[in-house]
Amino acid sequence: MATEASTSAAAGARGGSWVEGMSADNIKGLVLALSSSLFIGASFIVKKKGLKKAGASGVRAGVGGYSYLYEPLWWAGMITMIVGEVANFAAYAFAPAILVTPLGALSIIVSAVLADIMLKEKLHIFGILGCVLCVVGSTTIVLHAPQEREIESVAEVWDLATEPVFLFYAAIVLAATFVLIFRFIPQYGQTHIMVYIGVCSLVGSLSVMSVKALGIALKLTFSGMNQLIYPQTWMFTIVVVACILTQMNYLNKALDTFNTAVVSPIYYTMFTSLTILASVIMFKDWDRQNPTQIVTEMCGFVTILSGTFLLHKTKDMVDGLPPTLPIRIPKHDEDGYGAEGIPLRSAAEGLPLRSPRAAE
Repeated sequence: MATEASTSAAAGARGGSWVEGMSADNIKGLVLALSSSLFIGASFIVKKKGLKKAGASGVRAGVGGYSYLYEPLWWAGMITMIVGEVANFAAYAFAPAILVTPLGALSIIVSAVLADIMLKEKLHIFGILGCVLCVVGSTTIVLHAPQEREIESVAEVWDLATEPVFLFYAAIVLAATFVLIFRFIPQYGQTHIMVYIGVCSLVGSLSVMSVKALGIALKLTFSGMNQLIYPQTWMFTIVVVACILTQMNYLNKALDTFNTAVVSPIYYTMFTSLTILASVIMFKDWDRQNPTQIVTEMCGFVTILSGTFLLHKTKDMVDGLPPTLPIRIPKHDEDGYGAEGIPLRSAAEGLPLRSPRAAE
């Protein structure tokens, strides 16, 4: 009997089945990540309806108006987004980033479906295929994701973050970020989309690692092991705030300068790829997996990317736009709401503190 139990546990550790292969923490992280996609995807539509309603009786946000601040529907959308971001934050405390981050693409499905129902923005047949690809890719990653690493204190996370390999990665990220900000942005920021997106993606990979560390600290604190007494907790907090402010600043610049339908899939691809790389280096996710699982996860990720690009491309067909969109667009659309389809994003609507969820 003991032999059978140990064999079953070993099979579960190798990811042999859905039930045995996922730990309780991974399941919690999965549920939180899915909830986050649901709330964030819905928030785009609610905020867009609020913006339209506010614009009908005041100055539209796209031309500098702030009448939306008096619109309850817009605030309902903002609260929904905040709830989604909190759920996303909590998901990183329970599950590996390689599981949580790619699932952000599911919010685009929520946005597309709700836009079809509430905004009458019809979903093209290839858009439906894109949704299916996102679901298939996400399912593949979920079924083969590594188990969450057992961590006893935030000091242990700090030890992982200060290992030579991750310090080398962080140094490269910071060096590349400073070069982009001080050398390339002044000269190429308005003409080359990869400059702004590069800064957001590089800094974003560090922000997710810090968010995960802070989430673990809070999870342990709520379970009775106070981590707020450790200076490492506050160091991670400072890094989170600095990284998020940098991301928001340069993502706003990218969205204000280039077409959303171009920015969103590129940013999602770079952000998610670098986040997975950072997680593999810092938390050694792949050390607990065999080559077959790793390759399957990457195939799932590529499938999600394919679905994301297809969804954004078919938005042009829905809107009746030409097959190829210009990469650079004016800062504000004529009507203030954007023609790229859903989900509409502007500085007035606010930006997520994480991946643009592929929908953006």
